[in-house]
Amino acid sequence: MDESRLRELLARVKGGGTPIDDAVAELRQLPFADLGFAMVDHHRAIRQGVPEVILGEGKSTAQIVAIAKELARLGQNVLVTRIDADKADALKREVPGVEHAPAARTCALVQSPIAPLSEAKVALVSAGTSDLPVAEECAETMRMLGVTFERVFDVGVAGIHRLLHRRPLLEDAGVVIVIAGMEGALASVVGGLVDVPVIAVPTSVGYGAAFNGLAALLGMMTSCASGVTVCNIDNGFGAAFAAARILRGRGKIEKRVKA
Repeated sequence: MDESRLRELLARVKGGGTPIDDAVAELRQLPFADLGFAMVDHHRAIRQGVPEVILGEGKSTAQIVAIAKELARLGQNVLVTRIDADKADALKREVPGVEHAPAARTCALVQSPIAPLSEAKVALVSAGTSDLPVAEECAETMRMLGVTFERVFDVGVAGIHRLLHRRPLLEDAGVVIVIAGMEGALASVVGGLVDVPVIAVPTSVGYGAAFNGLAALLGMMTSCASGVTVCNIDNGFGAAFAAARILRGRGKIEKRVKA
């Protein structure tokens, strides 16, 4: 149950259309459902504005399906990350309406309209084609969060003119997410070009001494561009959520100022 559904329920009670006992029965499903192996957090959409997200990695197909069905049962949107093709196919068979995004390694079920979170746009910047799985995970997550974004892909520092060609888009963005492997230098370059929050995501792309993303992580954390925020290695999902929190917080401040 999200905030809009809760408000709708309370309005029905206030208007006399829903008996109090029926409303209590609906609310009894909050704040969680115990599936034995998982405690599904139905209250999260009210607290954070977004339903619980399922991390597919490490879970069995049966577990993913059961959690997804429980979230879907109450009309919530469902997002599954880090899910392989076999598990995705099984989930699609068991839960009608689920769509699989292979490049992002995600599955999604949209049952409730996803309202735009903000008029501001996120620029999703990635260094190379090898970074696409992380970038697409970020893109799919932002789509489910209602974040408007535009892709700026394959603009790594080895050909800096490609990035500079898209500079107007970067300057118009409300938040910039930079996804890069190797030495992770792209985050510093972008951080020096824009005056909005920059969220950097190191990827495990690179040879030998890249140490599966550690070199990019350390490079981004020690960026000479001030204020660059760094997520964990390959964590496109986390970057999308961070951008959404920034935009949601900015929207709250704007509402208070207008009031």
